[in-house]
Amino acid sequence: MKVKVCGTTSVRDAVLAADAGADALGFIFAPVSRRLVTPQAAREAGLSVGPTVARVGVFLGQGLDEVLRVADAARLSAVQLHGPLSSLYVEGVAAYYPVLRVVRPAELAQAAHMWRTDPRVTLMLDAPEPGGGVPLDWAALKADFPAGAWLAGGLGPENVAQAIGVLGPAGVDAVSRLEARPGLKDAAAVRAFVQAARSIQASYPQ
Repeated sequence: MKVKVCGTTSVRDAVLAADAGADALGFIFAPVSRRLVTPQAAREAGLSVGPTVARVGVFLGQGLDEVLRVADAARLSAVQLHGPLSSLYVEGVAAYYPVLRVVRPAELAQAAHMWRTDPRVTLMLDAPEPGGGVPLDWAALKADFPAGAWLAGGLGPENVAQAIGVLGPAGVDAVSRLEARPGLKDAAAVRAFVQAARSIQASYPQ
Protein backbone atom coordinates (compact mmCIF):
# COMPACT_ATOMS: atom_id res chain seq x y z
CA MET A 1 0.00 0.00 0.00
CA LYS A 2 1.19 3.48 -0.89
CA VAL A 3 0.90 6.66 1.18
CA LYS A 4 0.66 10.03 -0.58
CA VAL A 5 0.96 13.44 1.05
CA CYS A 6 -0.70 15.96 -1.23
CA GLY A 7 -0.66 19.76 -1.40
CA THR A 8 3.12 19.99 -1.12
CA THR A 9 4.35 23.53 -1.78
CA SER A 10 7.94 23.67 -0.56
CA VAL A 11 11.22 21.81 -0.16
CA ARG A 12 10.65 21.86 3.60
CA ASP A 13 7.35 20.01 3.35
CA ALA A 14 8.65 17.61 0.69
CA VAL A 15 11.53 16.57 2.92
CA LEU A 16 9.19 16.32 5.91
CA ALA A 17 6.86 13.92 4.08
CA ALA A 18 9.70 11.84 2.68
CA ASP A 19 11.39 11.57 6.07
CA ALA A 20 8.06 10.48 7.58
CA GLY A 21 7.95 7.60 5.09
CA ALA A 22 5.56 8.84 2.41
CA ASP A 23 5.75 7.05 -0.93
CA ALA A 24 4.49 9.99 -2.98
CA LEU A 25 4.17 13.77 -2.92
CA GLY A 26 1.27 15.62 -4.51
CA PHE A 27 1.78 18.99 -6.22
CA ILE A 28 -1.39 20.88 -7.07
CA PHE A 29 -1.46 22.82 -10.35
CA ALA A 30 -5.23 23.45 -10.44
CA PRO A 31 -5.58 27.26 -10.60
CA VAL A 32 -8.49 27.30 -8.12
CA SER A 33 -6.49 25.66 -5.32
CA ARG A 34 -5.20 27.48 -2.25
CA ARG A 35 -2.24 25.09 -2.50
CA LEU A 36 -1.29 26.09 -6.03
CA VAL A 37 2.39 25.59 -6.79
CA THR A 38 4.51 26.54 -9.79
CA PRO A 39 6.21 23.86 -11.91
CA GLN A 40 9.58 25.25 -10.87
CA ALA A 41 8.78 25.01 -7.14
CA ALA A 42 7.41 21.50 -7.58
CA ARG A 43 10.51 20.45 -9.49
CA GLU A 44 12.79 21.80 -6.78
CA ALA A 45 10.77 20.13 -4.02
CA GLY A 46 10.55 16.84 -5.86
CA LEU A 47 14.24 16.70 -6.65
CA SER A 48 15.05 17.41 -3.00
CA VAL A 49 13.78 13.99 -1.91
CA GLY A 50 15.36 11.78 -4.55
CA PRO A 51 13.91 9.37 -7.12
CA THR A 52 12.35 6.84 -4.76
CA VAL A 53 9.50 9.20 -3.80
CA ALA A 54 6.89 9.60 -6.55
CA ARG A 55 6.00 13.11 -7.73
CA VAL A 56 2.32 13.41 -8.64
CA GLY A 57 0.85 16.48 -10.31
CA VAL A 58 -2.79 17.33 -9.60
CA PHE A 59 -4.82 18.94 -12.40
CA LEU A 60 -8.41 20.17 -12.81
CA GLY A 61 -10.00 21.55 -15.96
CA GLN A 62 -6.73 22.15 -17.81
CA GLY A 63 -5.98 21.38 -21.43
CA LEU A 64 -4.00 18.33 -22.44
CA ASP A 65 -1.12 20.39 -23.77
CA GLU A 66 -0.87 22.34 -20.51
CA VAL A 67 -0.91 19.17 -18.41
CA LEU A 68 1.88 17.59 -20.42
CA ARG A 69 3.93 20.80 -20.47
CA VAL A 70 3.66 21.30 -16.71
CA ALA A 71 4.35 17.62 -16.02
CA ASP A 72 7.56 17.81 -18.02
CA ALA A 73 8.68 21.09 -16.44
CA ALA A 74 7.97 19.82 -12.92
CA ARG A 75 9.64 16.44 -13.56
CA LEU A 76 6.52 14.55 -12.49
CA SER A 77 6.36 10.78 -12.33
CA ALA A 78 2.54 10.56 -12.45
CA VAL A 79 -0.50 12.73 -13.11
CA GLN A 80 -3.71 12.97 -11.04
CA LEU A 81 -6.79 14.09 -12.98
CA HIS A 82 -9.90 15.62 -11.42
CA GLY A 83 -13.16 16.74 -12.96
CA PRO A 84 -15.35 15.65 -15.88
CA LEU A 85 -13.05 14.36 -18.61
CA SER A 86 -13.46 12.30 -21.74
CA SER A 87 -11.82 8.90 -21.97
CA LEU A 88 -9.79 10.21 -24.90
CA TYR A 89 -8.33 12.96 -22.71
CA VAL A 90 -7.39 10.49 -19.97
CA GLU A 91 -5.86 8.16 -22.53
CA GLY A 92 -3.92 11.09 -23.99
CA VAL A 93 -2.28 11.76 -20.63
CA ALA A 94 -1.82 8.04 -19.95
CA ALA A 95 0.23 7.73 -23.13
CA TYR A 96 2.96 9.70 -21.32
CA TYR A 97 2.39 9.30 -17.57
CA PRO A 98 0.70 6.87 -15.18
CA VAL A 99 -2.68 8.38 -14.30
CA LEU A 100 -4.57 8.57 -11.02
CA ARG A 101 -8.12 9.18 -12.23
CA VAL A 102 -10.11 10.79 -9.42
CA VAL A 103 -13.81 9.95 -9.20
CA ARG A 104 -16.66 10.77 -6.86
CA PRO A 105 -18.74 8.07 -5.14
CA ALA A 106 -21.56 8.35 -7.69
CA GLU A 107 -19.08 7.76 -10.53
CA LEU A 108 -17.16 4.89 -8.97
CA ALA A 109 -18.97 1.86 -10.42
CA GLN A 110 -18.99 3.19 -13.99
CA ALA A 111 -15.35 4.30 -13.82
CA ALA A 112 -14.27 0.95 -12.40
CA HIS A 113 -15.86 -0.77 -15.38
CA MET A 114 -14.40 1.71 -17.88
CA TRP A 115 -10.79 1.44 -16.72
CA ARG A 116 -10.61 -2.11 -15.42
CA THR A 117 -8.40 -3.34 -18.29
CA ASP A 118 -6.07 -0.32 -18.64
CA PRO A 119 -2.98 -0.73 -16.45
CA ARG A 120 -1.97 2.89 -17.07
CA VAL A 121 -5.00 4.25 -15.19
CA THR A 122 -5.61 3.79 -11.45
CA LEU A 123 -8.81 5.03 -9.84
CA MET A 124 -8.77 7.28 -6.78
CA LEU A 125 -12.01 7.72 -4.89
CA ASP A 126 -12.38 11.21 -3.42
CA ALA A 127 -15.09 13.28 -1.79
CA PRO A 128 -17.45 15.36 -3.95
CA GLU A 129 -15.57 18.44 -2.67
CA PRO A 130 -11.88 17.48 -2.75
CA GLY A 131 -9.74 19.09 -0.08
CA GLY A 132 -12.72 19.74 2.17
CA GLY A 133 -11.63 17.37 4.92
CA VAL A 134 -14.96 15.50 5.06
CA PRO A 135 -14.64 11.68 5.17
CA LEU A 136 -16.69 9.40 2.93
CA ASP A 137 -19.09 6.70 4.12
CA TRP A 138 -16.60 3.88 3.52
CA ALA A 139 -18.95 1.03 4.45
CA ALA A 140 -21.56 2.21 1.94
CA LEU A 141 -18.94 2.24 -0.82
CA LYS A 142 -17.38 -1.15 -0.11
CA ALA A 143 -19.40 -3.07 -2.70
CA ASP A 144 -18.30 -0.80 -5.55
CA PHE A 145 -14.71 -0.15 -4.46
CA PRO A 146 -12.47 -1.98 -6.95
CA ALA A 147 -9.27 -3.81 -6.13
CA GLY A 148 -6.24 -1.63 -6.77
CA ALA A 149 -8.04 1.70 -6.27
CA TRP A 150 -6.75 4.52 -4.05
CA LEU A 151 -8.70 6.39 -1.40
CA ALA A 152 -8.79 10.08 -0.52
CA GLY A 153 -11.36 12.39 1.02
CA GLY A 154 -11.13 13.57 4.61
CA LEU A 155 -8.36 11.18 5.62
CA GLY A 156 -6.09 12.02 8.53
CA PRO A 157 -4.12 10.42 11.35
CA GLU A 158 -7.25 9.71 13.36
CA ASN A 159 -9.21 7.78 10.71
CA VAL A 160 -6.89 6.42 8.01
CA ALA A 161 -6.41 3.03 9.68
CA GLN A 162 -10.17 2.58 9.93
CA ALA A 163 -10.63 3.54 6.26
CA ILE A 164 -7.98 1.06 5.18
CA GLY A 165 -9.61 -1.63 7.28
CA VAL A 166 -12.98 -1.11 5.58
CA LEU A 167 -11.97 -0.63 1.93
CA GLY A 168 -8.46 -2.07 1.63
CA PRO A 169 -7.17 0.55 -0.84
CA ALA A 170 -3.92 0.23 -2.75
CA GLY A 171 -3.02 3.75 -1.66
CA VAL A 172 -4.22 6.57 0.59
CA ASP A 173 -3.96 10.32 0.06
CA ALA A 174 -4.44 13.26 2.42
CA VAL A 175 -4.19 17.05 2.32
CA SER A 176 -6.24 19.27 4.60
CA ARG A 177 -5.95 17.24 7.81
CA LEU A 178 -2.16 17.33 7.53
CA GLU A 179 -1.86 21.11 7.46
CA ALA A 180 -1.22 23.94 9.88
CA ARG A 181 -2.83 26.12 7.20
CA PRO A 182 -3.44 25.63 3.47
CA GLY A 183 -0.09 24.99 1.81
CA LEU A 184 1.88 24.49 5.04
CA LYS A 185 2.18 21.01 6.52
CA ASP A 186 1.85 20.21 10.23
CA ALA A 187 4.90 18.03 10.89
CA ALA A 188 3.30 16.02 13.70
CA ALA A 189 0.17 15.34 11.65
CA VAL A 190 2.18 14.18 8.63
CA ARG A 191 4.23 11.77 10.70
CA ALA A 192 1.15 10.49 12.53
CA PHE A 193 -0.72 9.96 9.25
CA VAL A 194 2.03 7.88 7.70
CA GLN A 195 2.53 5.91 10.91
CA ALA A 196 -1.20 5.19 11.24
CA ALA A 197 -1.40 3.97 7.64
CA ARG A 198 1.65 1.75 8.12
CA SER A 199 0.32 0.39 11.41
CA ILE A 200 -2.48 -1.48 9.67
CA GLN A 201 -0.49 -2.33 6.56
CA ALA A 202 1.15 -5.36 8.16
CA SER A 203 -2.24 -7.00 8.64
CA TYR A 204 -3.66 -5.86 5.30
CA PRO A 205 -3.23 -8.35 2.38
CA GLN A 206 -0.95 -6.80 -0.24
